[in-house]
Amino acid sequence: MVSLNHLIVVCLVYVAGLFVVAFLAERAALRGRGSWLLRSPLVYTLSLSIYCTAWTFYGAVGYAARSGLEYVTIYLGPSLVMIGWWWILRRLVRIGRAQRVTSVADLISSRYGKSNLLAVMVTIMAVVGVTPYIALQLQSVTVSVSIFATPDLGAAQGEELNQNAAFWVAAGLAIFTLLFGTRNLNANERHHGVVIAVAVEAVVKLVALLAVGAFVVWGVAGGVPQILARIDASPISDWNTGGGRWTAITFLSAAALLCLPRMFQVMVVENDDERHLQIASWAFPLYLMAMSLFVVPIAVIGLELMPEGANPDLFVLTVPLSLGQNGLAMLAFLGGFSSATSMVIVATLALSTMMSNHIVMPLWLKLSDVGAQQSGDVRTVVIRARRLSIMLIIALGYFYYRASGGSGALAAIGLISFGGVAQFLPSLMGGIFWRGATRTGAVAGLSIGFIIWMYTMLLPSFGPDAALSAAVFDNGLFGMAWLRPQALFGLSGLDPTVHAVWWSLSINALVFFVVSIFSFPTPLERLQGAQFVNVFDHSSGPAHGWAASQGRTEDLMIMSQRILGADEAQAFFAAQALKQGLVAEPPAPTPEFVQALERELAASVGAATANAMIGQIIGGQVISVQDLMAVADESAQILEYSSQLETKSRQLSETAQELGHANEKLMQLSLQKDNFLSQISHELRTPMTSIRSFSEILRDMEGLTPAEKTRYASIIHSETIRLTRLLDDLLDLSVLENGQVSLNAQRVNLYDVIEQAVTTAQASSARQLEIRRKASAEEVMVYTDSDRLAQVFINIVSNAAKYCDALVPVLDITVWREEANVVIAFRDNGSGVPVEGQNLVFEKFARLGNGDADGAGLGLAICREIITRLGGQISYVPDGGGARFEVRLKDLQFDDETKLNFAV
Repeated sequence: MVSLNHLIVVCLVYVAGLFVVAFLAERAALRGRGSWLLRSPLVYTLSLSIYCTAWTFYGAVGYAARSGLEYVTIYLGPSLVMIGWWWILRRLVRIGRAQRVTSVADLISSRYGKSNLLAVMVTIMAVVGVTPYIALQLQSVTVSVSIFATPDLGAAQGEELNQNAAFWVAAGLAIFTLLFGTRNLNANERHHGVVIAVAVEAVVKLVALLAVGAFVVWGVAGGVPQILARIDASPISDWNTGGGRWTAITFLSAAALLCLPRMFQVMVVENDDERHLQIASWAFPLYLMAMSLFVVPIAVIGLELMPEGANPDLFVLTVPLSLGQNGLAMLAFLGGFSSATSMVIVATLALSTMMSNHIVMPLWLKLSDVGAQQSGDVRTVVIRARRLSIMLIIALGYFYYRASGGSGALAAIGLISFGGVAQFLPSLMGGIFWRGATRTGAVAGLSIGFIIWMYTMLLPSFGPDAALSAAVFDNGLFGMAWLRPQALFGLSGLDPTVHAVWWSLSINALVFFVVSIFSFPTPLERLQGAQFVNVFDHSSGPAHGWAASQGRTEDLMIMSQRILGADEAQAFFAAQALKQGLVAEPPAPTPEFVQALERELAASVGAATANAMIGQIIGGQVISVQDLMAVADESAQILEYSSQLETKSRQLSETAQELGHANEKLMQLSLQKDNFLSQISHELRTPMTSIRSFSEILRDMEGLTPAEKTRYASIIHSETIRLTRLLDDLLDLSVLENGQVSLNAQRVNLYDVIEQAVTTAQASSARQLEIRRKASAEEVMVYTDSDRLAQVFINIVSNAAKYCDALVPVLDITVWREEANVVIAFRDNGSGVPVEGQNLVFEKFARLGNGDADGAGLGLAICREIITRLGGQISYVPDGGGARFEVRLKDLQFDDETKLNFAV
């Protein structure tokens, strides 16, 4: 028989060996050696074996002895997830690397707008959910120790030994995790020592279980045929499986692989290469199959050899001991010890990161007077917070073990933890696959699911009159029968596990979905949602941006040194400065730099805390135009059908309105056309009539005096000129519209052009017009055709003299520069153009005055065509103070190529 002293010595030697392995791995990683081993897919696959805890090492045999083949479900769920790695696990790993997440709480928080509230909720739920699992590991170790110590000690001493063993095991695990789990603050700097130690323990527990299994099959049963016969004769062969319980436990075990903090730590945070998943997808299921290979044979032989009432969870130990195989029993003990210790180490490491990043640091930021940018060592605060968190978490597990009495079956305790962490699943899966998921929905779903899990699964695990009274078990909360913990809403007769899983997860998912549908995400949530859901298109980093801030680089450096350490922070800032092309200068606090810094800090203190710390220094985040367009695009996709209907309706309304305006304009143009035809016929007929009449007088009448002949000839001449001018206007407009005009572009002084136009217009006008000018402002050189430009100005000045309805007509001509343009404004003091005619002033058939005014309404149409050909613009500007026309020309800032293009 192995003595207790021998057992303690073996444990100490084994733990010392793990310390040496972890220390050498850490040292090799720091020196850059052994990367082929530290970052190999084999080590990564073996690290996933922390799923196989004392529950699967000891408890699987007890599970098979009690429930037959049902133990397979705890292996089946994770195997299915690993086989389908391309769908979920690959996405999680890609998101983890892109967003620099440090835990499952960090990932959920980042997805929903970097909400620290969600991070705190997930952290608290994870601690509460994992605490029973830590207690399970302590229970397995202490019970296995008692197997070796019972022959040497009495019952009272044995009970005291169990309590002491649990305490010292918890203390030892805390010390190991403190030494190798908090050496590096950056959680994305892999914990190579811990991972290598976990891989070694994976080999130890697999070898131990296979050794016990091989001994049972060939050493006890006599071979495979004999063990198969014993299995057929055993009560275990009567496998009456319930579909509901099988489905529930398989689902829970699959959810645990995704949601357990320790599994997320090794699977996502510790992942060095996404391609490792491809190997783990088949290697890890093979490992699980090997772990489960001899579970049934050990259970069958244990039921045959061990006395009635013996604990089947310990058959892996008690069967070799009962047959005198002390060495094999010691190996089995080390296998169970490895299963328990590896789980506790990684679980506390992950939970301590979550607690320090999402609870301690936000509280410190809120309560600290110094602020993020002041001097002080945040790095020390974070590391101390993680170390205290490690001790607190292991202490909670120890106290749960003491409170529960350590009497529950290992499998039952494991399922409780699985049910707790499974509450993350709706928010996690919804967040990475559904862009419509919102923070409000996640908070609501997690809250209600966690409360139901506690009420239906966790609290009843302590038994009646412990956490819940016996009256609550029998009559329900507040005496309401439909609120009984194991018959919620009147649904009775279900297995307790199935009942708790069904109600907690179904209501969790339903509330999450409904609240998300009826709540709208913030822009940052929407952008993060697009990054997560479309992670394979957007793997560069977080979607939000920061506003550039002058003069804040020093504050950012101080904060970074406090978190990353002086050397790491200075190296990061130097690398960013080189990217910006700066030498011997600090990097400019551009949005890109601040975003890169946030990602770097997030690896140490979490995304939400890093976001808050940078926000203290830089200020608020900004959303770029591209991001706003992405938000609009995401929102449009969510409201696709209603948006399409609204858009179609608006388009139809706008089209109808445009058609109405077009129809109105066409009617006006038609009326103007009729007026034009009437006017043009009048304009043509009047001079032609005069020419005909007076030419007939000259031809037929005799006795005309020379003075009369001269007067009649002058009338014929003037009417001919009038007719020619009308025909010239029509021809000029046609040439301009067809682009057949030739422009003589050159450098001209604008003052000379305006002076020529004013002089010509006043000389030909029958009405006196006062013109106000500022000659100094008109001394501007422009590149244009002076004759054509003068033609435009003459027309405008003539119109002012002709149509201004003021008693004393005045025209103000103002010139100024506006960016690359020269603006010439003509404004009279009349009543201006009527509103209904303002959009027709430049049409060919329009006239500014009444029908009695001279002209055919072609002048402004010709002006528009001339200015367009000159590369400028002419417009009517209604300002309520008279008619105002503005002509815009290019300032003489052109190069030769521009002038050439203009001339062409």
